Amino acid sequence: MHVWLPILIMIALGAGFAIFNIGLGMVVAPRRPSPEKLAPYECGMPPVGDARDRHPVKFYLVAMIFLLFDIEIAFLYPWALALRELRWAGFVQLIVFFLILLTGYVYVWRKGVFNWGHEGLMNEDRSEHHV
Repeated sequence: MHVWLPILIMIALGAGFAIFNIGLGMVVAPRRPSPEKLAPYECGMPPVGDARDRHPVKFYLVAMIFLLFDIEIAFLYPWALALRELRWAGFVQLIVFFLILLTGYVYVWRKGVFNWGHEGLMNEDRSEHHV
């Protein structure tokens, strides 16, 4: 049991800190509700329409591209740690890796995936609803 005591103390401290801060916020925070403050908030845009509407395909495409480039950047950490052992061969491999990434980036850029303007989204939304 004495092995678990530090873990139980940390859990108690974490829960106590959270409960204390929530309680302090309830006591000290100003309460002046208004219709604007009580309205739902979604990413800086007022919510319009039904929440069960389908998202445009562009939304998923941007999400997948973000994940792709985010994961590729995660490969840089182990490469940086192994650079001394890999020498020039590892450096050349990284250059090839970045050229492939750059090719993909230029491709999606030319396809207009990064055009997030309101006009582009509205045209796509209209075309999806007529299908």
